[in-house]
Parts: sequence; C-alpha cells; structure tokens
Amino acid sequence: MKAETNERSSYRNLIYTATIIVAVIVAMTFPGPFTELNGFPLKKLIVPLLQIIMLGMGTTMSIKDFESVIQQPRAVFIGVACHFLIMPLLGFTLANVFSFPPEIAAGVVLIGCSPSGLASNVMCFIAKANVPLSITITTLATLLAPFLMPALMKLLAGQFIEISLWDMMIHITEIVILPVIVGLILNRIFHKSATMINRVMPLVSMVGIVLIVAIITAAGRDSLLTVGWTLALCVLIHNLTGFTLGYWAARLFGMDEQSCRTVAIEVGLQNGGLASGIAVQMGKVATVGLAPALFGPIMNTTGSLLATYWSQRPPKETIVDQTASPTVKTQGV
Repeated sequence: MKAETNERSSYRNLIYTATIIVAVIVAMTFPGPFTELNGFPLKKLIVPLLQIIMLGMGTTMSIKDFESVIQQPRAVFIGVACHFLIMPLLGFTLANVFSFPPEIAAGVVLIGCSPSGLASNVMCFIAKANVPLSITITTLATLLAPFLMPALMKLLAGQFIEISLWDMMIHITEIVILPVIVGLILNRIFHKSATMINRVMPLVSMVGIVLIVAIITAAGRDSLLTVGWTLALCVLIHNLTGFTLGYWAARLFGMDEQSCRTVAIEVGLQNGGLASGIAVQMGKVATVGLAPALFGPIMNTTGSLLATYWSQRPPKETIVDQTASPTVKTQGV
C-alpha cells in the first residue's frame, strides 16, 4: 500500500512537471494567447492565482504543523537557517559569475531568497524523508518570508536593481500571510468542509502554477531567446547545488539520514510562484520573473528524480512513521 502511494505521488509529480514543460514550449511558440485576452493583460492574474494557492495552503494548516518546533527545535532551526543562507548566497554568486543583465541577475537572486517550495512535502514523502520536519520547515520559511526575503534582496540584489524594502514586505504579506491567515480561519470554522477543499486544492494549485509559468514565459519571450539556455543552466546549477549543500550541511551538524534528505529537499526547492508574484508587483515580470519561471519546471524534474532515487534506498534508521500520506499544503511552485 505504501509503495503504491509512493508510485502514485511520483507519477503525479512527473505528469505535473511534463505539463509545465509543455506550457513553456507552447508559450514560447505562441506567446499571444498568454499575453492578453480581449485587451486584458493576463499578467494581472498572477497575484490573484498565488493568493488562491496560499489560501489553499492555509486551509490545510493547523497548530499541529508546529509540533516539530517543540519536538525537534534543533532540526527545524538548522533546516530554516540552511535554506535562507545557502540559496540566497548561491543565487548572488551565480548571478555574478554568469554576468547577466541587471534585472535578470536580480531574478536569480530573488528565486534564491524565496522560501521553500510547496511541493517539498510530497517530495520528502516519496524520498522516505522526515515529512513532519519538512512541513514545519516549509511553514516557518513561508511565514518568515515577509521579513527575510526583502532584507536579503536589499543586501544581495541591491547592486543590480533598486529594492524597496517596505514595498516588498507589503507585497509578500498580501500574497502569502493574509491568504494563509484566512485559510487557517476557514479551516478552524469549517473543519469538515476543509477536508473536501484539501482534495480539490492540489489540482487548483497545479493548474494555477502551469498558467503562471506560461504567462511569465510569454511575457519574457524576447529575453529568454537571448539568455534562455544560459539562464536555464544557471538555474539548474542553483537547484542541484542547493540539494547537495543542504544535504551535507545537515550531515555536518550530525543529523540522521531522514532529516538530511529533508533539509536537502527543503533547501533545493524554492517557491517560484511567490518570486514570480514579487516580480509582477515590481513591474519587471519579463526580466526579474524569468529565473523563477524557469526554476519551477527544473526543480520539479530534478526533485522528482531525486525523491524517486531515494525512495528505492530507504534510510537505515526510520524515526518517523510514514505509513500514511502527509498533509500536503499544495502542489507546486
């Protein structure tokens, strides 16, 4: 039964990733339908779609998600610290090494400064990692994003473009915190109905992210034709190095194998949707938004492959009972 659930989750992620890749190809070939509809610029849909996704995340959350903070605070601290140290510094380094135009370089830093990717809980389940720890790290990283993301962007991306610390904090709060709080309240009030919502939201999230990636790809088509393959290589290196450094940083701190896998996945997977939303709010979706748009399909491909590889090699020690599927926030970004 457990093996069947793993295979089903892995298959679903591969289909999702393939759908994103197809959306990118179609948007590059026929950008018109993804740019505007009857005079309405489709990029204006990005933020509302993200808010719906984050609302869905909130409906799946409860106080229980924070139990790991009390049960294993050291592991949670190491995971969150690794994420907000490794990926931003990698993004800054790669942006300088590849010498991208300023706004595209800022996008590489932006994806590095984003919180954990929401698909990490599914990936950790498939990889036989520590799922409760994954859920807690994802949740805390997301809630810390309005404070850490603008500060890191100001520090690291300020040399490329002008960063308004206060404006970015407001935008992230509007995109992330408010919808999550509303979702928590709805979960509290309509707990029985929330169960049905949780079954629908993963599909809604996947469709939303595919549409977001297509819109950003179409908007930034000209820039992608100029730096596309180089930027894709940069993003791939960013992602794979994140997995590697996350795993070995956890090893350095003496964490068990399950938790090392968890930290690796949490570090390597970013919330590209949130980064795309910030690029939209900055009015630079066609440039700053390109790295986040590419990061999504790349991280889902590599993450699915890594999780499947680890699923065939169970850790010797098993500290967490994972006979049931985890509470997954939403598929995605």
